Amino acid sequence: MKLVRRTLAVFLAVLVVAPVANAQNHVISKSALDQAVQARVAQDRSDREAIAALLARPEVREIAATAGLSLENASAAVSTLQGSELRDVAAQARQVNNDLAGCAYTVVISTTTIIIVLLLVILIVALAD
Repeated sequence: MKLVRRTLAVFLAVLVVAPVANAQNHVISKSALDQAVQARVAQDRSDREAIAALLARPEVREIAATAGLSLENASAAVSTLQGSELRDVAAQARQVNNDLAGCAYTVVISTTTIIIVLLLVILIVALAD
């Protein structure tokens, strides 16, 4: 009877310890995780810089002043954008920057509309927080 108890105890101990020992295997390595985090931080920084570059343009300042929008509030709100909101606004900001840098005067109306919409989105997000 003692032999059965000891055998059963050893068997149960192995069953309990085996999953814990196996849990140390990670799906992704620490260095790969660090690289992914650094890439995400760099992308977010780049997105914020693209939005800030758009807000610093004289054309945007003129349109914001005409529309009565505060660029200071919009600039402050850029730091609160995250995730898909940040990526979407940055993509639109890059497009507007490219259009304005390329002197695409044929798209002035749509660029003006995009600028106003971007400013409104940034302000709404700032007010929502």
